[in-house]
Amino acid sequence: MEEQKKGKILLVDDNEDVLLSLNLLLKPHVEAIRAITKPERIIEFMDSFAPDVILLDMNFRRDAISGEEGYEWLAAIMKHNPRSVVLFITAYVDTEKAVRAIKAGAIDFIPKPWDKQKMLDTVHSAIALSYSRQGKEAVQSVQDETFSRMIGECPAILDVKRQIARVAVTDANVLITGENGTGKDVAAHALHELSARSGKQFVCIDLGCIPEMLFESELFGYERGAFTDAKTSKEGRVEAADGGTLFLDEIGNLSAQTQQKLLTVIEKRVVSRIGSNKSKNVDVRLICATNADLYAKVREGEFRQDLLYRINTIELHLPPLRARGMDVILLAEHFIRIMASKYGKTVPTLAESAKQKLMQHPWPGNIRELQHSMERAIVLSGKAILEADDIPLEAKSPSPTPQQEGEGSLFGVSSQDEGGITFNLEELERKAIARAITASNGNLTRAAELLGITRFALYRKIEKLGV
Repeated sequence: MEEQKKGKILLVDDNEDVLLSLNLLLKPHVEAIRAITKPERIIEFMDSFAPDVILLDMNFRRDAISGEEGYEWLAAIMKHNPRSVVLFITAYVDTEKAVRAIKAGAIDFIPKPWDKQKMLDTVHSAIALSYSRQGKEAVQSVQDETFSRMIGECPAILDVKRQIARVAVTDANVLITGENGTGKDVAAHALHELSARSGKQFVCIDLGCIPEMLFESELFGYERGAFTDAKTSKEGRVEAADGGTLFLDEIGNLSAQTQQKLLTVIEKRVVSRIGSNKSKNVDVRLICATNADLYAKVREGEFRQDLLYRINTIELHLPPLRARGMDVILLAEHFIRIMASKYGKTVPTLAESAKQKLMQHPWPGNIRELQHSMERAIVLSGKAILEADDIPLEAKSPSPTPQQEGEGSLFGVSSQDEGGITFNLEELERKAIARAITASNGNLTRAAELLGITRFALYRKIEKLGV
């Protein structure tokens, strides 16, 4: 079946050879093309031709490399039609220019010389975005559904949603920052679901819950015989994400050696398994998240500056829950409905005393802590109205230190009960860990939460008990 051609493209470049090459490449795949060498005619063609996408060169004067002309014409285009979809084409692209261009309204950069397939994919994505900006209800429905999982109406969260909607349609690498429990994984999923890669794999790896010695094998895979326990070959997460999105949570934990290999993947778009001298081309959109100050890590020599500049083309910061005002109540009511349904109970309402208590709490664990607090309230209370006393926010005993948490028993089980009956403590812990890992489908972060310990303590337990 012949490919259905969609989209009208306006090419703007002072180099006629570039225009000819683009015309030959794009003509078989789009509805119509117009090419001009003088940017002064852009507005004229916007009115007469009504392009869906404008491919705009950044430099028109001889030997110009700053891109200032491109920004000026972009501003004119956006002023004439704020819904315009503009792709920059330039031989002089860097992170600073990319960030400035996206903030100014461009949706992506195409470097010269371009990869043909990458060019086609980018143009098709841009056409899809243009159609959505013209009022495609289906696309808006997807966006509404995606953001329905990002509960909140405070200005900071609304700004995050606007940034996600703008950045998602590009292939720009994104670094999501924020404290633990602020919803960085939810933001990462939203970026994927609103992108042209939404039909492909979203592959997540939590670098905070696997030992450093396994970073490379998890990311890049390995061949049979690469090391003692490599009985079979294994595909790495980067390979698995080919064509889709790779989400690296807690990227600040990466070892120096793995940082170098990841940088190579980002720059060259190739990956090599451990124990192999062959490389495989990969096409992934990279999203990273961290609660660490990566800039401080760079200053301290713990994180590569060149890698940081590769992963943070766009930075999204998620605010802590304590800074989100009435969103605390919106989220609490959201979790109450979910937990009431989960445990087969009538949905209770929050009394004013309960709301005041929630608003005054500092929420060091952010949204995750709020979710667990609401779950405990639903489980422990059968009331139709939850008062302040029905919502336990603080543990009755001091929180254990990391050392105590790693050495103590799970679920508060002691080695001897009040009647003097002795338990096999290690066996109890081993079974508890196994049950938690099964219940969380192998997600060690979630398993640690179910057990009430940190993931690092959980890993020490797994290593110690041989689970």
